[in-house]
Amino acid sequence: QVQLVESGGDLVQPGGSLRLSCVASGSIFSFNVLGWYRQAPGKQRVLVATITRSDRKNYASSVKGRFSISRDNAKNTVYLQMNSLKPEDTAVYYCNGRSFSGNEYWGQGTQVTVSS
Repeated sequence: QVQLVESGGDLVQPGGSLRLSCVASGSIFSFNVLGWYRQAPGKQRVLVATITRSDRKNYASSVKGRFSISRDNAKNTVYLQMNSLKPEDTAVYYCNGRSFSGNEYWGQGTQVTVSS
């Protein structure tokens, strides 16, 4: 069973930066797409960013230009670099992996709070 474990969430002031990490228990080459989603209190979980096996990246319009997704295949890790954070970025951030067969895997989430 594949496991995804996120880390890096924290309390940060507006304008600050954080880097989230998601480590897979196996090779991330087994995933067709890796991504980050977030869920704010009382709202649905929404896409933040994705990265494909061929390194193609996609971002939600709300984070484009501020967030950057990347992967380190040797470390089986996908990152989300978040800059210029805003209070509306406050949410639980989840790592997602989608296999070539269509199976989906989720991490347990990591809390990001942007507040002064």
